[in-house]
Amino acid sequence: MERTFLEATSVKSNETSEQSIQIKPRGNFWDATESSEKNASGSLLKDATHAGDGKNAVTQKQSTTTEPPFPGDRYATDDTYLHSKCPDNIRQRMAKLSEYKDVVLETIPILQWSKHATEQEYKRLRRYNGAHGWGVISYEDLKDALSYLNTSANTYMFDDWEKRPSKTSVCIRCAVVGNGGILNDSRKGEEIDKHDYVFRVNGAIIKGFEKDVGTRTSFYTFSTNTMKNSLRAYSRVGYTGLPQSEETRYVFLPDHDRDYYLVKAAIMKRPIEKGSDKSKIPPTFFGENVGPEKFKMYHPDFIRYIRNRLLQANILKSAHRNIYRPSTGATMLIAAIHSCDEVSAYGFITNDYAKYSDHYFDQHYHKLTFYANHDMRLEMRLWKKLHDYGIIKLYTREKSENKNRR
Repeated sequence: MERTFLEATSVKSNETSEQSIQIKPRGNFWDATESSEKNASGSLLKDATHAGDGKNAVTQKQSTTTEPPFPGDRYATDDTYLHSKCPDNIRQRMAKLSEYKDVVLETIPILQWSKHATEQEYKRLRRYNGAHGWGVISYEDLKDALSYLNTSANTYMFDDWEKRPSKTSVCIRCAVVGNGGILNDSRKGEEIDKHDYVFRVNGAIIKGFEKDVGTRTSFYTFSTNTMKNSLRAYSRVGYTGLPQSEETRYVFLPDHDRDYYLVKAAIMKRPIEKGSDKSKIPPTFFGENVGPEKFKMYHPDFIRYIRNRLLQANILKSAHRNIYRPSTGATMLIAAIHSCDEVSAYGFITNDYAKYSDHYFDQHYHKLTFYANHDMRLEMRLWKKLHDYGIIKLYTREKSENKNRR
């Protein structure tokens, strides 16, 4: 496959002074150390490449490192989503909130692609493991995998927006659909499908639940691990394959080297060459006619930013801190908040979660189980707060149930 060579640009880093942050750090226990931040090379974020037009351009440069309030609270910068034509977009509304104006970074990079695989960036990010950095993969394998994410479609979430003929507004309206049991018998399917884009995650069963969850999938968010677990766990209730359509894009949350190996194999239509998923035939999860424009991958800076600033869980103060990351659904919803102009969230945990089964497709009531690797109650409080502030529209049953009582 021919690879596209991308034009060079400069790089800049997000940095925030301690004085401007409202959230207090919770101890020096992260994978990165303060001393390693201070001793970082002055050219860590100097070189990068970028594909795309001026609308998607990334402007970045190196800045002096200061001791941050959160270890690892230093990020590359991407101004892609600052160019919205929507007069009242989410980013503008959040910037007006005193609680979030110094916490939320409008220029946090959401996606990673070929331009990011530089030695300087690898040196900065290899200190962080799991989804929070590149400690899970060698520089050679990282550079190889990301080299196939080399089109403008890999750099921007809404790569087909300008081509869509039926736009009714300059504002990009997104429905973000979780798999929570609150959606069972919700009859929200038609409403969900009327949005410009529809996000789904993991075991997103559609057949048989169209009236409740809709039919469209614009973005399917997953890690190789969560995707395979979903296919195994929910096959008996109808989850036999990933959503596939002309508009569907596949967004990797890379928490292991297997994600990088899979995206390369899927784009090249070749067997997986390395790792625990090494195969003799090409992967078939995404259908037959998929090219590089179908794939996107979250940037580890984005995942670490969510952990550090928006979902800083209590477990991070404990000896079990390294098992924690924001849930895949939370990452998907926060990515939408940072890229869409309007966001409606369906199927996410609410205060009355005990009234509903774990998933909308459960055949019998199944109590929601809380695991230590995600903090679902913390996520629940964040969704409610953002809903109360008018940042997102969170679907709850309270309004419809009250209406039925009248």
